[in-house]
Amino acid sequence: MQDFRVKTFLTVCKTLNYTRAAEELALTQPAVSQHITYLEREYNAKLFTYHRKKLELTRAGRVLRDALATMAHDDALLHERIAEVAHGAAVQLRIGMTLTAGEYVVAAPLVRYLAAHPEIRATVRSGGTQQLLALLAQGAIDCAFVEGLFDKSAFAGDTFRTERLVCICAADHAFATEPASMQDLLGERLILREEGSGSRDVLTHALAKHNLSPAAFSDTCVVESLDIIKIFVTGNLGISFVYESAVQREVREGALRVIPLSDAPITHDIAFVRLPHSIFEDDLRALFEGLQTT
Repeated sequence: MQDFRVKTFLTVCKTLNYTRAAEELALTQPAVSQHITYLEREYNAKLFTYHRKKLELTRAGRVLRDALATMAHDDALLHERIAEVAHGAAVQLRIGMTLTAGEYVVAAPLVRYLAAHPEIRATVRSGGTQQLLALLAQGAIDCAFVEGLFDKSAFAGDTFRTERLVCICAADHAFATEPASMQDLLGERLILREEGSGSRDVLTHALAKHNLSPAAFSDTCVVESLDIIKIFVTGNLGISFVYESAVQREVREGALRVIPLSDAPITHDIAFVRLPHSIFEDDLRALFEGLQTT
């Protein structure tokens, strides 16, 4: 059973504001302060500090947050599982997916897995990597498939699949000189995902290895939808870097083509992420292994 002071602490971690935490919890601000003071005495450590008038977690606070977030998630899931056993309800499973990972990598095996396990009632949420990690930390979802980078000290993660990021252009796009390397593409307009997108983070890191950034291209265009990016590239508005699995159909149909480059391939893992040390790790591991074999 989750202590009410733990809920207060995790809410302050989320809002980093005592007033907003009090409003969200329907408590007074002094009551919130008292709960935090109690926990600081209990663990004999300062959990929050102010830096430039902004509330921040201390190192001890971050350690406690990560541990208590897992406990809070397990407590909520335990209530659900007991209800399932007591009343014969369906097993609830809340899954997060980044858009590319969900649509092109995870959705098909998830359909087969759920068809084979009718006792599971799944809820799927889409979003950017950082958004899903925040939901995971809050206990709003049980696990997530993400293509972006994540803090491996705060989350447990396994590689679900390794994907290749390829450069694409319209099938009839005419280059002044056919590009052979990343450097040869700098005269093109680069169409890329928004800040915070996992695939954009992967591309930014790959460019940095060549001492480049998106700003090195002649022009850039930011588009939040992968499907719209493919339409823009098909319409000859520029080039883009996308996961190979996301453009297989368009390449096969002749609308897009992959530009072969001599640079080292850009690869990144689609990760299966969840809170560490959960008492439900075996259940989540069964999901992970089931999706890999279906």
